[in-house]
Amino acid sequence: MAAISLVCGLGNPGAQYEATRHNAGFWFLDALALTCPLPWRPETRFFGNLADTRLANQRVRFLKPGTFMNECGVSVAAVCAYFDISPEQVLVVHDDLDLPAGTVRVKQGGGHGGHNGLRDIFAKLGSREFIRLRIGIGHPGNSDDVSDWVLRKPSPEDKEAMLDAVARAVAQIGRLVGGDLEPVMKVLHTEQEGKS
Repeated sequence: MAAISLVCGLGNPGAQYEATRHNAGFWFLDALALTCPLPWRPETRFFGNLADTRLANQRVRFLKPGTFMNECGVSVAAVCAYFDISPEQVLVVHDDLDLPAGTVRVKQGGGHGGHNGLRDIFAKLGSREFIRLRIGIGHPGNSDDVSDWVLRKPSPEDKEAMLDAVARAVAQIGRLVGGDLEPVMKVLHTEQEGKS
């Protein structure tokens, strides 16, 4: 696997969305910033906030799109075009309805599963071949309730489970950006199986 040059966490901008399920990608970046310095700066040309640091002996950029979720692809594509980053060198961290809260999974490629952020990245980047770090948020049980579900705060129990998943993923960031996905999958996927 290629080493990762861009890590993008997905979420919606604004204080009213900070604690919602849909902002799990931002949660990941916020937790990561507690363990390694991420000097965020607003970048209008990239439609968001960008941080640049060295991690696992390589230069890695971190992105928080400043657009709403369904338009985040413009931010990802702008960074990739400017720095000549291929889709295979991109890690996108996002919430996932198909996984229970507390679950975290890594995969490359695949569909968008109804996630509007992924859908827009597909369209703007012209590829599905980026790496995904999927943070489970659970499903409301009825597809009609999905929009409200992702934009609401999780229960205290689900929030604790999600933060635990984020912490386990953050612990693997060195291997993730190094492109060493197989052992990361083994650790993260096995840890969750051991909890169930």
